[in-house]
Formats: sequence, C-alpha cells, structure tokens
Amino acid sequence: MNFNTKTTGRIVGLTKRQLDYWDKTHFIKPSVREAEGYGSTRLYSFTDLVQLKVAKTLLDRGISLQKMRKSLIYLKKNMPEIDTPLADLKFLTDGETVFVITRKNAEIIDTLRNGQLIFTVALGELIKELKGEVKNLHDKKTYTVRVRKKEYAVVLHADTEDGGYWIECPAIPGCASQGDTIEEALNMIKDAIDGCTQVLPLKRSGAQAT
Repeated sequence: MNFNTKTTGRIVGLTKRQLDYWDKTHFIKPSVREAEGYGSTRLYSFTDLVQLKVAKTLLDRGISLQKMRKSLIYLKKNMPEIDTPLADLKFLTDGETVFVITRKNAEIIDTLRNGQLIFTVALGELIKELKGEVKNLHDKKTYTVRVRKKEYAVVLHADTEDGGYWIECPAIPGCASQGDTIEEALNMIKDAIDGCTQVLPLKRSGAQAT
C-alpha cells in the first residue's frame, strides 16, 4: 500500500510544503518513489508514514528539525544496524533533548546529552493510530445521490497513489467517475449517471430494432 504526498499529509498531519522540504533536505524521503521532475508523484510506504508521524510528534513537543537531525546522525552512527530509527525505536523528550529507549528496554540513550525525561513517543500506539487512519481512508463509503428525481446508491473509494477519489454506481454497470474532493466526486457521478441513463434507453431500443 503506497501513499502520495496529498494522502500522506492528510494522514500524518503535515503540509505539502513540509513534506517537500523534508524530502529535498533529505530529512525523511519517500522510499517507494521519489519526485523526478514536474508532474511526477512521490510515493510513501507505511514505514515512511510512521517516521513522519514520529517526527511530527517530536516537532509538536518543541524539538526542532536541527535537533532531530543531530539525534538521527547520532543514532545512525551508533546503531548502524537500524535503517529507520524513527520507525523502530521508542523516543522520549522534554522539549529540549531527544532520548531513545533501545529495543531491549534496558538502556536509555540521550542523543543530545542533556535534559530530563518528560514525554514518551509510544510507537505502538502511534502505529495503531496510523493503521486506523489508513483503514478509514480505504474503507468504502456509500452515498445516495438524486438524479432526475430518482435516487441511486454510489460507492466512494480513496485513491492513495494518484490522489482524490473514484466513485461508481453499482446499479449501472460501467458508470464511474472521479474527483479531487468528495464533493467533486459526488457531483461528477451525478453527471455520469445522467449521461448513462440517457444513453441506455437508446441502446435498448436499438437492440430491439435489430
């Protein structure tokens, strides 16, 4: 399961500008596909989402990007076996420094060498929360639209790679559309239903005449 920039930002609570900056400055880069020029799409993995969410949580607690970078440099130097520290380790912070609890929970590392423990980034809860966000995004949502005084059930799907939504009307085979927002997708499927219902009677009459 991959996520484009827009979907990633929506899930982890970061703006497109922040994601662009973090990518360009090599803080957290998309591991599935990097941007390759104008019009190309970055694709993030779920592990990328975990790292971004941890970084966002530390940022919200007063840890600057500069301090996070220093902490990651320290961790990558002293724990070379860990490819993605922000996704594999438990972090603690007091807003001044970043601490890490090792996997064995037996050692606490002060990555910036000062401060006191106050706040914990609980990776388990954070990952559970992210999985819930992703599931909610992928769950099909059913709406009812009204076209020419008749109601139709339509099913909305999120497109996590290309962005936006695609929508279908199961009662009319092949009737589908898309939109950047839910509102736009609903309006577009109304137009598609209207067009399909106008064409279908012509097809049926043509078949009967043959």
